[in-house]
Amino acid sequence: MRSNAYTLVFTMAVTIVLGFFLSLANSALKDRQELNTQIDMKKNILQSLDFSPSEEKPWTPEIVQAIFDDYISSMVVDKDGNIVEGKTADDIIEGNNEFPVFVKTLNGTVDGYAIPISGKGLWSTLFGYFAVESDGMTAKGITFYSHGETPGLGGEVEKSWFRDNFKGKRFINSSGALIGIQAIKGGVDESSVDAYHQVDGISGATMTVKGLNNFLLKDLKNYELFFIQIRNNTGA
Repeated sequence: MRSNAYTLVFTMAVTIVLGFFLSLANSALKDRQELNTQIDMKKNILQSLDFSPSEEKPWTPEIVQAIFDDYISSMVVDKDGNIVEGKTADDIIEGNNEFPVFVKTLNGTVDGYAIPISGKGLWSTLFGYFAVESDGMTAKGITFYSHGETPGLGGEVEKSWFRDNFKGKRFINSSGALIGIQAIKGGVDESSVDAYHQVDGISGATMTVKGLNNFLLKDLKNYELFFIQIRNNTGA
């Protein structure tokens, strides 16, 4: 009996000690994972706003944070497009109809805005950032930092050849109405009257591209009144 009791107590003690150390390891890893996630998001915001690493100066977490701190600020806008004073992106409470905007400033002048975008593709929810020039109507860049689309097909959304197509495209028509940017089947006919808001699609990724077209327009609608104000203020 005493032998059984000893075995039970020993097993419980080992379990408690191992559980304690596993908990410590999990907590440490969780903090590191959260930090890596934040750095990756900031890296994508920077890339959407036309920052890029170089061979001479690759992006370490410290460099990403330093560039972000030097050039990027955040603010919050409401459903009417007005800036919510005293709030940053970290202060947003989900469901309050408030939306984050990341602002790039160079030499005291606004050089672009980045907004989060997300939505369903074929196999997954895609998360990324869409950047807008200071005119409030022209795409500056687009990035994706999380998705589960098929490599070589829908996964091409993260590749530079696809993302670069968005630069310089307009998401409003000549009347100022929001129409989004559409990735189409095949290549864009540059002589078409619609070429200004179209980009080359991805072969074999119809559903992923269709999802991107839909959720980009949906997310832009949240900021429509904000960008109207920007265009009015700049005379665009």
